[in-house]
Amino acid sequence: MPKCSEAMVNARREEIIRACAQLYETMSFKEITIKDIGAITSFTRTSIYNYFQTKEEIFMALFQKEYELWSADLEKLCTENETMTPDGFAEAMARILEKRELLLRMLGMNLCDMENSSRIENLVDFKKAYGRALTAVRNCLEKFFPQMSVHETQDFLYAFFPFLFGVYPYVHVTKQQKRAMELADTDFVFLSIYEIVNGCVRKLLGVKI
Repeated sequence: MPKCSEAMVNARREEIIRACAQLYETMSFKEITIKDIGAITSFTRTSIYNYFQTKEEIFMALFQKEYELWSADLEKLCTENETMTPDGFAEAMARILEKRELLLRMLGMNLCDMENSSRIENLVDFKKAYGRALTAVRNCLEKFFPQMSVHETQDFLYAFFPFLFGVYPYVHVTKQQKRAMELADTDFVFLSIYEIVNGCVRKLLGVKI
């Protein structure tokens, strides 16, 4: 990588990540190429390789950023509230995740592709961001529901985090999937991100409290 200031490196990495996010709004993970990303940055496409080796690493950086934003909201929730009811906590968690549709999309659709094609140092940075989110949820549970045992808190985390993998695919059903459901005579009840997360958290807390 050519020598440049840390501020310049960070600014260019951020521009690449923003370009990736912009394309992801209208294109699928498989459709997007480094050439596409480079076409909407202010520097040459080949310069991208000075910062990321693969498309998957760019997505991983975007994913990491989404986890960091989610963690920041969780930490704010924990800091700004002394107590919360199960219903109030479920609603707050649902509102927070409602803003993180991009995180849920990548989690449900592209996680394995990103992880399998990223260098270990990039993957470690991502796992740290994931760990921060895990800790933030645990801290909320311990503060707002002190009657929950360590085992009960762990059960919540083991149920809630795997549940997140299915939120985006459930909420965003394609026309073909809907048609197949109709032909299979299988009912589909639409739920928003808010509704499905709120319901899950309430159910988990209702069992424990």
